[in-house]
Amino acid sequence: MGIWEWWQVLNSNGVVLVEFFAPWCGHCQSLTPIWEKAATVLKGVATVAALDADAHKSLAQEYGIKGFPTIKVFVPGKPPVDYQGARDVKPIAEFALQQVKALLKERLSGKTAGGSSEKAEPSASVELNSRNFDELVIKSKELWIVEFFAPWCGHCKKLAPEWKKAANNLKGKVKLGHVDCDAEKSLMSRFNVQGFPTILVFGADKDSPVPYEGARVATAIESFALEQLETNVSPPEVTELTGPDVMDEKCGSAAICFVAFLPDILDSKAEGRNRYLQQLLSVAEKFKRSPYRQVKLTLGVIFSSFNYVWTAAGKQPDLEKQVGVGGYGYPALVALNVKKGAYAPLRSAFELDQIIEFVKEAGRGGKGNLPLENSPAIVKTEPWDGKDGEILEEDEFSLEELMGGEDTANKDEL
Repeated sequence: MGIWEWWQVLNSNGVVLVEFFAPWCGHCQSLTPIWEKAATVLKGVATVAALDADAHKSLAQEYGIKGFPTIKVFVPGKPPVDYQGARDVKPIAEFALQQVKALLKERLSGKTAGGSSEKAEPSASVELNSRNFDELVIKSKELWIVEFFAPWCGHCKKLAPEWKKAANNLKGKVKLGHVDCDAEKSLMSRFNVQGFPTILVFGADKDSPVPYEGARVATAIESFALEQLETNVSPPEVTELTGPDVMDEKCGSAAICFVAFLPDILDSKAEGRNRYLQQLLSVAEKFKRSPYRQVKLTLGVIFSSFNYVWTAAGKQPDLEKQVGVGGYGYPALVALNVKKGAYAPLRSAFELDQIIEFVKEAGRGGKGNLPLENSPAIVKTEPWDGKDGEILEEDEFSLEELMGGEDTANKDEL
């Protein structure tokens, strides 16, 4: 079996039995007549194939082949399983028939790919092309891992469910994307993609992506991505809440979103507002890596980085109302978890030390968390221009002018 035939194995709609053998292996030579007879018996029921592991060492390594002969059974939509039975025609054929029956049963119940009555979970991997690549990836401050694939590539099809699983599990932490190189040859050439699938990591230096060379399974991709996240942390940001898109991006999937409500520009002026923003930036810098990395090491999980947004007094009235801001003045700060529909207010002074303690406490789960009534309605606002506010001057008028009409009337009467 060559590489082309191997793609046919991976793309098969039926059950395929594959013997991984080595030409010098005595046990493999003994199995040959049995394997050929099994292929004849199962013709039209299941496919029986053999792969020279010496000629295709990378494939043998990919499937963890450590001895010969090794027999693996491939069923559509599932990882391959080892055949552990006797090396004789009857038990091999019976095992194959069991796999065929199981496949038919699943198809009848609508559980297999293409026949499921349940709505498939969409992939969080972003479809990238020459029109959106620079905007989404190159200009982004986030970590991106991108798969370059070809639709006809068997290895790509094998990777597809693992990639989807990794993308969904990493949602809100690391961005995963995919490029169809048959349709996007310019991107393929731009990043010197020579084979499929090629996985490139776009970290802090977006112009110099590095290849991912780990195992092509979801768990390995996720572990690698989270390790890269620790070394490719974006500069801290405090983003103005100017509309629903900012709310979705910064607070939608974050473990905790800290929302600051700053005084009106006429009250604080630009100097005062910048001082508040600098305090928040200092906090963001301090906690730009998860403050509880030791939890990841012991429990195998990682917390999303905290996100920080701000808005001016009165700009987001529904949000202020729901988190009880406004009555006790500005500046104010709340820790918000949109997914859980909960928030906690900063009850101490808006000073650096108190904010740091508040963020630490929120990271531990917080105290006195309160429920949101519903999802806050965020309105679109104009971003701050960085300048002092201007007092709108009203037209001046004199008391004489105000009373002029009445005076004239009285004079006429006289």
